[in-house]
Formats: sequence, structure tokens, C-alpha cells
Amino acid sequence: MRLLLIGGGARGLALTRRLSAEGHAVRVVTRDPARHAAIEEAGGEPYDGDPDRIGTLRYALDNVTVLIWALGTATGDPLQVQSLHQTRLEMLLERTIDTTVRGVLYECNGGLPVELLSQGARTVERMCRHNEIPWGLLHHDTDDLDGWAASAEDAIERIVARERG
Repeated sequence: MRLLLIGGGARGLALTRRLSAEGHAVRVVTRDPARHAAIEEAGGEPYDGDPDRIGTLRYALDNVTVLIWALGTATGDPLQVQSLHQTRLEMLLERTIDTTVRGVLYECNGGLPVELLSQGARTVERMCRHNEIPWGLLHHDTDDLDGWAASAEDAIERIVARERG
């Protein structure tokens, strides 16, 4: 199975290690080409893209089974971070129609305001229901790196086990 991971920081790389050890292909989005070595060392496939510019992710969805939006601890300009969990997220989910994506995992815990992450979770639920794609919400403590990665892996398995619709 191929997964697209948007959010390839420490938690994302821990998840990449787990998934690649199980034989899965993990495409990790990065804004910074200097991160390629760390992504490859974790067993991932680096993909240059920017979730602030959804058009850069157009081909990242090719042959992907599960989309993982792991940006619960995103930092930066507050309006940009807000857009990541609102308009940018919705734009990407719209692009999953007529693709191989058959599941979405959304990280809804982290250092961001609860209401923002809750709104993102509602967007995922609404869009996935509309597209008839299974989804999951990841609530695990973002400070527990290994536990977070294990919870994410379990959530992905549950998503893939569900039928569409």
C-alpha cells in the first residue's frame, strides 16, 4: 500500500519507519529539499510540495491508498496555519475524487487550538462522507512519539479494513 504523509516532522518520520518496515511505500511531502536524506533514511519517498499551495500536491496523490494529514502541531503565521486546517484541507480532499485514495487519516490533536482542529475533523468527515471514503481521526498525544506512530498505524489499518460508502 502507498501512503501520502503530509506532516513529515519527527512524528511523521517515526510513522514512516513503522510503515516502511511493514513493506508499505510512504510518500512524505516536504517543503525543504534538505529533508530528503532524513525521509529516505526513514524509508520514505520524498515529495517536494507545499500544503499551503495545494496545486503542488496534485501528482503526490498518484497511486496513493491512504492520505495522512498530520499537521496538528503546524507552526507559522496563524492565518496560514488556520488555512491549512480549513480551505487547504478541503481543497486537497476535493482532489481525492476519482483517485486511488480510499482513506484519510486526520491528526486532530497537537498544539493548535482545539476548535481549529475540531473544524478540520468536521471537514474531513463531511468531505469523506460526500466522497464515500473511509476516514479516521488521530487523537493521540503528540509528545508520545512512539505511541503516536503506533496509534496512527492502527488507525490506518482500521481505515483500510472499512468498505467505501
